[in-house]
This record gives sequence, structure tokens and C-alpha cells, in this order.
Amino acid sequence: SPAAGVIVLTLIGFLALREYATLMPLRAADRWALMLAYLAVPVQAFFILTMQYGFFIILVPVYLFMILPVAMVLAGDTERFILSLGTLHWGVMMTVYALGHAAFLLVLPIQYYGDVAQPGEGLGLLLLLLILTAGNDVAQYCWGKLLGKTKIMPTISPNKTWEGFIGGLATTAVLAFIIAPFISPFQGVAAAMLGALLAVAGFLGDVTISAVKRDLGVKDSGAVLPGHGGLLDRLDSTVFTAPLMFHISRYFFYS
Repeated sequence: SPAAGVIVLTLIGFLALREYATLMPLRAADRWALMLAYLAVPVQAFFILTMQYGFFIILVPVYLFMILPVAMVLAGDTERFILSLGTLHWGVMMTVYALGHAAFLLVLPIQYYGDVAQPGEGLGLLLLLLILTAGNDVAQYCWGKLLGKTKIMPTISPNKTWEGFIGGLATTAVLAFIIAPFISPFQGVAAAMLGALLAVAGFLGDVTISAVKRDLGVKDSGAVLPGHGGLLDRLDSTVFTAPLMFHISRYFFYS
């Protein structure tokens, strides 16, 4: 059910935030702010389950933006204040807020055209997001191994190449063109354009998390998934693709 799906995705967001917090050089004085960040997880889930889009969209970027620094100020420690504040809020934006958009896909109100409900309500949109995001990762890897020669970001992700990026983008666009009409309202050229946009966003999410890990000097974000690293290693692309997929879907089909 949509409610069960939202709860599962909320739990994943919570675990991703916890994983992020273990990686970051947070101060002892930040523990109260971190608790408030954790509290935002169930609050956001409530707004999603009740389809309160207005509250969902401002909870983390506006109100937590004001609440977290107050909690840190009350702790009375100003050393590395801005660094800790920026680090924590960005982590909540990434793990809770960005991934929350994937959960909200499940409860978007059904839109009718005439007397026929369009395919892709809820689960179909989430499934399309996951297929295109994961498919793009796989396609970029395969094309990069097959044809890759020109490094695209050698200092951040040495294995990424222009050939892999372009091949993944084209493959994802074709994949979206083929499967989107069966599980979503996206059709034809619009579906292909969606696939291309998600391919670009997924690539940017991937290299952004790679930059974070390089800054911290770690290969994997965690070990919760044996052989695959941590949750952030698996969700790096989704951090960027989920908000894009949600807002495109909502604007064109569910507003």
C-alpha cells in the first residue's frame, strides 16, 4: 500500500541520515541538533502520508534551517559552528528531504482524464524512477567499460568518461521511451526527455557523493550492504533524481 511504501522509504531515509552522521566530523555539542534532525524524519513522513505538500516542501529547507542553528547556539559552543551547521543541514536536505520526494510519489493524487485513470499512479511513478536511475548507472558503467577513453572528472571519479556518460544518457532516454507509457503518464518524446534529464541528474548525484567521500578519505559510506558499501553509495544518484522526478510529475500531471 502507499502508506507502507512511505514508511519503508522513510526508514531508509532515517538510516541514510544516521550513516551520514557517522561519517561527518560533528561536535559533541551538535547532539541536540542531530536529535532534532532525526525528529524531522517522522514529521516529514506525516506530511507525506496526509498529502500536505505545502508543509512537506518547507519543513526541512525553511523551518529546520532556522531550528538547527538555534539548537547549536543554545549548546553554547561556537567552535566550528558554521562548518557543523552547514554539514548537518546539508545532510538532512540530502537524506531526508531529497529522498522524501521518492516517498511522496506514492501518494500523489490520482488524476483523471475523462473517465479513465492514467497509469502510473503512485507505485508506477516510483518504479519508473528507480528503473531509470539504476538503469542509467548500469548503462554508464557498461558504455564506459566498452568505449570509455575521455575522463570527465578525473580528480573526483576517475572511472567516469564522456563516452560512458553520453551512452548512459542515450540508453536511459530510449529505456524511458519504451517503458514509461506502460507505468506512467509520460509518453513518447516527453518520456525520452524525462529519461535524459534523470540521466544527467543521476550522474551529478553520483559524482557529488563521490566528492564527499574523497573529502572524508573513505571508499564507501558504510558497510550496511555487504559487497556494495553503504546506503549512500546506493542512493547517491537517487538523491538528485527523486526531487526532479517528483516535481516534473506533479507539475505536468498532478497539479
